[in-house]
Amino acid sequence: MPKMVLLAQYLSINANVLNTFTKKAEVSVEVEDKDVTNYASAGWKEVIGGLKSGELACEFLQDFAASQLDSLMWPLLGTVVPFEVRADQGAASATNPKFTGSILIKGWNPIEGSVGDEATVGLTFPTSGAVTRAIV
Repeated sequence: MPKMVLLAQYLSINANVLNTFTKKAEVSVEVEDKDVTNYASAGWKEVIGGLKSGELACEFLQDFAASQLDSLMWPLLGTVVPFEVRADQGAASATNPKFTGSILIKGWNPIEGSVGDEATVGLTFPTSGAVTRAIV
């Protein structure tokens, strides 16, 4: 049985490689279920797939220095930008597929946490349009 530990995830948002700031990157996609049950369904609910949607959930280590995380993300607020996520920083391949698409930067939490916490930023960005999976 294959096993994997995430040690070197790759994350790019708006063509900025953010690996040095990223603690977590999760891509999730789903499809709406549409109820098409009728009297011929013999008492069983029937569903078909509707609209697809996705999210990119991230946790970053904050950095306010010039040309670092906050200065890269702040100007993107309210815009739709491309993203790419891979399980490993190596090139995309059959064992390291890349997931790409566009996300809406609908929020940014420049400061969050309590006394003694590391300065992190945790957000979930909705996808806009298709999320694709590629091996090259």
